[in-house]
Amino acid sequence: METTTVPVTLTPSAIEEIRRLMAVEGFDQSQYLRLGVKGGGCSGMTYVLGFDTKSEKDESFTIEGIPCIMEKAHGIYLMGMEVDWQGGLNSRGFTFNNPNASKTCGCGTSFAV
Repeated sequence: METTTVPVTLTPSAIEEIRRLMAVEGFDQSQYLRLGVKGGGCSGMTYVLGFDTKSEKDESFTIEGIPCIMEKAHGIYLMGMEVDWQGGLNSRGFTFNNPNASKTCGCGTSFAV
């Protein structure tokens, strides 16, 4: 079941990097891009971003042709979040801009609500 509401956005640079990863030889095309949260980190919760198979707890949506999944319960933490890709020498990797976070930490991957 696909939802019409897209809970998160991906910047053009994040879309480009995700597509690059999906184009790597041997990538399992049956996998989805998983966005989520888990307990831990310096502020209480950390972000999950990776490729995974869909479970019965997930809702699915598509961003610029990229099939995405997220546990339904994670929507309250991630609604409106923007994922970006920084490819520079000083900061490289995915970054998360989450309007729901009441507190973030210096690493940029941990937050509190």
